[in-house]
This record gives sequence, structure tokens and C-alpha cells, in this order.
Amino acid sequence: MQRIDAHQHFWQYDPTRDSWITEDMEKIRRDFLPEDLAPLLKENGVAGCIAVQADQSLAETDFLLQLAARHDFIKGVVGWVDLKSPQLNTTVDHYNTNSGSFLKGFRHILQGEADLNGFLSDGLFEKGLRYILSKGYTYDLLVYHDQLPALQPLVESLSSDGAIKDCKLVLDHMGKPDLKSGEIKNWQQQIRRLASHKNVYCKISGMVTEADWHHWKPDDLRAALDTVLDAFGPERLMFGSDWPVCLVASTYDRWLEVLTQYFQPLSHEQQSAIFGGNCARFYGI
Repeated sequence: MQRIDAHQHFWQYDPTRDSWITEDMEKIRRDFLPEDLAPLLKENGVAGCIAVQADQSLAETDFLLQLAARHDFIKGVVGWVDLKSPQLNTTVDHYNTNSGSFLKGFRHILQGEADLNGFLSDGLFEKGLRYILSKGYTYDLLVYHDQLPALQPLVESLSSDGAIKDCKLVLDHMGKPDLKSGEIKNWQQQIRRLASHKNVYCKISGMVTEADWHHWKPDDLRAALDTVLDAFGPERLMFGSDWPVCLVASTYDRWLEVLTQYFQPLSHEQQSAIFGGNCARFYGI
């Protein structure tokens, strides 16, 4: 079984650009680069990773592509592009020509949109998303649990469009259930609705940062894990660390150990799919 981490980040810390890293996240207020991650992957038997954007700029996409070109264990990049830009086609054509095989998909930090319904209402985002999907790129969906209802019509529209031959969408961090309060009933309903579209995958990542950072226990995560396993099945789940963000609540080793123990009852083939095979298939590694 070749393990692949489907979701992690690199950055050169900038207090202005990275203002989302607040004072209570002191552990990650510094640079995190491939040299920091490589030993962790080796120690945990993880063969590679997908580097995902953390800043909404083309400079971020270029930065990650440069890292991928220099480090073999970075198997792919999920970058950023302005889907509403009139220059979208030109920008995507540029990446098609110049990014080699590293650029697998894109992401917008939808969770940062205060009014997601309003952000999506003009149709420009969906039009841009249709374009990049038609070009064979994947798309990562990043929202909070209470934004899932606003996301559903977009996903339904894309998933039912036969004109998009390979509509690959993945929900980051399981849609961020409210694990701290334990109120996940509405989230569970939204997850089942989203999972009804067979082209939608789910990353098992970012859970510990939605729980009580300093006091969470594996049992606190079980109901949410049970939900996504039942809804998506082993064939559409991907292990992701969300390193280095996860460090505010867990070490890399501990998070991987929790998931390894949770999925241990599954067959070897199912575990292999969750910890690497599904990621490789989804991102075309």
C-alpha cells in the first residue's frame, strides 16, 4: 500500500498575507517548506503528497509548482485561479502549457466568503468552474458546515451536466463539522445529499482543528467519521493531514495513527484506497 497525503500546505510565513493564522495558532506562525515535511512523510511511510493553496493569488500557484518541480514527493498541486476573471481562459491556457504534469486542480477559499449565496449568485464562478473542469482539472470545495446548503445547488448543477465528461469535485475537511459542540445532525444531512453525487469525493482531513484543540479524543471524531464512511464509501474517501495547520491540535503521527486505527476493520484493499489509491485516481497521479 503506497500512502499519499491528499492535503497539506507550504508557505513562507507573512504576517500580513497570512493574517488568518491568529495568535492562538502560534505553532504555525513560521515557514513550512518541503524540507520540513519530508522527514515526517518518511517516518510515517507516506510516499508523497498533494500541495494545496493557502493564499488566493497566482503567485501562490507558481510557488507550489516551483516546489513540485524540485521535490519528487510532491505528486501534485491544487492551485488558485480567479474563476470570475475575464482572463481566466488565458491564464488556464498558460498553465496548460507551462506547468507540466504537476498542476492537478484548483481551489477557492469559499469558507472565507461571508455571503456564499451572494458570491455564487451572479453565475460567474460556476461558469469559470465549468471551464476548468472541461479542461480536465479537479476542484477542491472548502466550506464550513453551515455553508453546505449554499454549495448544494452548484454541485448538483455541475454533477448533472453531461457536457462535463469528467467532473471531479472533492470536499475538503469533510465540510468542517462542528465537532467542538458535537451538533452535527444538520451537517450529516448535508453530507448525505452531497455524497449522492458519485463524482464527489471527500477528504478526511482538518478534523482536529474543528474539535477542542487541546482536549479532543478519537471518540470525539467517531460519529463524523462513521457518517462520511457510510455516505461516500471507502472508494471516495481520501486521507489528508492538513499539515501544518493540524499542528495546532495534533502531531502528524498522531492524526495518521487515529485514522489508521479507525479504518483497521476494513479490508486491505479498502484501506489502500483511502490512504492513497483514491487520491492517485482522483488527481491522476
